[in-house]
Amino acid sequence: MSDDFSVPPSVDPRLLEILVCPVTKGPLEYDRAKGELISRSAKLAYPIRDGVPIMLPDEARSL
Repeated sequence: MSDDFSVPPSVDPRLLEILVCPVTKGPLEYDRAKGELISRSAKLAYPIRDGVPIMLPDEARSL
């Protein structure tokens, strides 16, 4: 059975506790549905690819 969409893999909760936004050094929120880490203060969303957060400002999308 195949779904039309897939839920991105989850990220280790311990990793989420220590990661901060590389721009503001502020906290990040995990958006599992979109597979992103959200920095509200920087207004950026960092992608998660194959369970690995891509913490490069050039790879983030603007909110």
